[in-house]
Amino acid sequence: MIARIAKILLTACAGLLGLVTGLGNIFDYGTNFEVLRHVVSMDTTDADAALMSRAILSDTLQRLFYAGIIATELAYGALCLYGALRLFGARKGDAARFETAKQWAIGGLALGFALYFFGFMIIGGEWFQMWRSIDWNFQQPAFRFIGSLGLILLFVAQPEAPRG
Repeated sequence: MIARIAKILLTACAGLLGLVTGLGNIFDYGTNFEVLRHVVSMDTTDADAALMSRAILSDTLQRLFYAGIIATELAYGALCLYGALRLFGARKGDAARFETAKQWAIGGLALGFALYFFGFMIIGGEWFQMWRSIDWNFQQPAFRFIGSLGLILLFVAQPEAPRG
C-alpha cells in the first residue's frame, strides 16, 4: 500500500508542477517569453549562416510556440492530477484495477517528459543551438524537469505485484 500511495503522491506532485508552471507562464508571460524569443531567434548563439537559417524571427510564430508550451504544461498537469485521482480511487483494489488506473498518470507524465525532452533539449537545445548561448541556455532547468518526470514515470509504470 505504501508504494501505491507514493505513486499517487508523486503523480499529484507532477500534476501540480505542470499546472503551476503553465499558470506561471500565463500570469508572468513576459519573463519566459523573453527566453523563448531569444532561443528561437538564435540572436545570442553566434551560429554560422547555415544554422541561422533555422531562426524564427516572426513574433506571431514565437507566440504560437510559447502558447503550445503553455498548453502542453497545463495538459500534462491536468492529466497527472486526473491520473492521481484515478489511482487514489483504485488504491484498495487488486493489481489489475490499479494497473488500469495508471493510464492517465502515465499519459500525463509521458507528455510532460516529452515536452521538456523534445521541446527543450532537441528543438531548443540542438535545433536552435541554445547550448551556444551564455545568457539564454535553459537546458539545465529543462533537464531537472526531464529527470524528475522521468523518474516518476518509471516508478509509476512499474507493474503492480499481486497482493498475497
